[in-house]
Amino acid sequence: MTVKTESPTTPPRRLRGTLRRLRALPPWSLLAAGTLTGALAGGTYGALTPPAYSASAYVVAVPTTKSDPQAALGFAQAYGRVATQLAVLGDAQVWAGVPVRTLRESVRSATSPDAPMVAVTATSARPDLAADMANAVTGAMTRHATHTKNATHVELRQFSRAIKPTEPSSASPALTGLVGASAGGLLGGLALLARPRHTPDDARSAVVPGPSTAADSHGQL
Repeated sequence: MTVKTESPTTPPRRLRGTLRRLRALPPWSLLAAGTLTGALAGGTYGALTPPAYSASAYVVAVPTTKSDPQAALGFAQAYGRVATQLAVLGDAQVWAGVPVRTLRESVRSATSPDAPMVAVTATSARPDLAADMANAVTGAMTRHATHTKNATHVELRQFSRAIKPTEPSSASPALTGLVGASAGGLLGGLALLARPRHTPDDARSAVVPGPSTAADSHGQL
């Protein structure tokens, strides 16, 4: 009597069936599935995420008669760094009507290495609040600069007020869907590269003789 036993390296029967089904799929199916799944996930994320609006206000550092433009440029860099500090935000919260924590999370400042200008950008789910926060922060900055201009010989002036944005600055569902489709297609391509290759039937169903068969063989010798 011959007993067939599976080799330890032979995949279980259920796994072999799964591998055969994967090999039977056309190569483009993994790419299509990944792209479609990514597009649906990205589009859903963009549709469910509330839109965000951004508004920017600008102030410019102006030297007094006792200073020079280079000093104004240096103080503009300094004011840009303190724009999101408590000393400024604590004053701005009164005009913006929001807590300091909200201002710290929603307001960003930027400066230019070539111009003595500070840009303050606020982001909110409400377009009017975004403009109010940006204007409140720049207003607080100019007031602080006015109080110290006798020592710094530099003052800040309003260059451009923030206006209520009409379009969201966050990504649209179409854009997030496109990004998701690209990521899904990339993952599908990687899955295609890792797809199990075809192996001969005899290699998949390799068997070794059982103990009784080995014993009969030794007896015959």
